[in-house]
Amino acid sequence: MKKVLLFTALAAALTAGLAQAGEKLVVAATPIPHAEILELIKPTLAKEGVDLEIKVFTDYVQPNVQVDQKRLDANYFQTLPYLNSFNEGKGTNLVTVIGVHVEPFGGYSKKVKSLAELKDGATIAIPNEGSNSGRALILLQKAGLIELKDPKNALATPKDIAKNPHNFKFKELESAMLPRVLDQVDLDMINTNYALEAGLNPAKDALVIEGADSPYVNFLVARPDNKDSAAIQKLAKALTSPEVKAFIEKKYSGAVLPAF
Repeated sequence: MKKVLLFTALAAALTAGLAQAGEKLVVAATPIPHAEILELIKPTLAKEGVDLEIKVFTDYVQPNVQVDQKRLDANYFQTLPYLNSFNEGKGTNLVTVIGVHVEPFGGYSKKVKSLAELKDGATIAIPNEGSNSGRALILLQKAGLIELKDPKNALATPKDIAKNPHNFKFKELESAMLPRVLDQVDLDMINTNYALEAGLNPAKDALVIEGADSPYVNFLVARPDNKDSAAIQKLAKALTSPEVKAFIEKKYSGAVLPAF
């Protein structure tokens, strides 16, 4: 009888240990704010049986490639227009799980203090990825600096500019490279996550910035085969919790806005 009780106790302990270890979930993210937000919810997920491992990337390509190849479970860094563009260009079929936050896209400068000070022929750096390029150009159009052939073209490039009355020159670079050329161009259109990494404060330093109504929500992204899994859904719930909302509002002071 004692042996039976001992065996039962050991089995229960082993089961509890496995439950505590939980399911492992490997998620890609860019450093700020995505990885910081994921770090915040790791303890919450651990209590729910999900062991969250965060893989930090500084580019926008590999996080999608590796999720598609099932080397990672999900990623958290991108907007829907970027995801759609990536899927179309790479032949992938990644899907959104839930929207978490908005990072108002902005333009920065070390050479001028306002857009009105930009001289004819000034150089403006923009992202070279389709959706981010379009996002930058649409913002410049709203600021009255250029006119696009289609004001709503999310994939616009400089070739889609209809009017450029000040003959601005456009320097197209990978998004991650943009902060590095801030002192080399007259206006630098930078994604907020990279602006924050570079020590910029979008709410104070941007000469032009999207409003809170920006449609460019950052999503948790997965594959069709795992988006509805229990672990992914627990992650989605944690990312849109009151705890995360309060964290975003306090830590980023308007540079990042909750989308839920």
